[in-house]
Amino acid sequence: MGEVVQQTAGRTAVTPASTAEIAQYLTFQLSGEMYAVGILNVKEIIEYGSLTEIPMMPAFIRGVINLRGAVVPVIDLAARFGGRQTESSRRTCIVIIELTTADEHHDIGVVVDAVSEVLEVSSADIEPAPAFGAKIRADFIDGMGKIGGKFVIILDIQRVLSVDEISALATVADRGTESGAAD
Repeated sequence: MGEVVQQTAGRTAVTPASTAEIAQYLTFQLSGEMYAVGILNVKEIIEYGSLTEIPMMPAFIRGVINLRGAVVPVIDLAARFGGRQTESSRRTCIVIIELTTADEHHDIGVVVDAVSEVLEVSSADIEPAPAFGAKIRADFIDGMGKIGGKFVIILDIQRVLSVDEISALATVADRGTESGAAD
């Protein structure tokens, strides 16, 4: 029980059914750390540039871009994680992430220092998120992938780019600006 029997060229092989699943992740650099997101969430990677800034937004909302006629908000992940805004270089790029909430699809761009590669990671090589010690909120971490003897922070991209939380933060920033102007 719990085994899969495969027959190949007259031989029978029995393997455990609970073999680890392998998933693909896009890895990228951000403020000196290596992060990863599930490749199924990544729509495309584009060159950094032609951002239109939006006044009175939180610092982590860099602005919007026109992506084939669609307005796509761009989030600076370094600033979202509580750090400084990403300084653009020739390797800086925007990763377009597709989020699905209920029946809606949202495309959101995230600014990263540099995209590294797509890696296959076995679920057996993913440790649970640490309760403390990470530079970002624990609920933003889906797990810690062990790749080549190093850890890669696998992001829970649905939480990091929560449309509800980001719009609530933008509303708070907007109210703060209005009350500051009224003083």
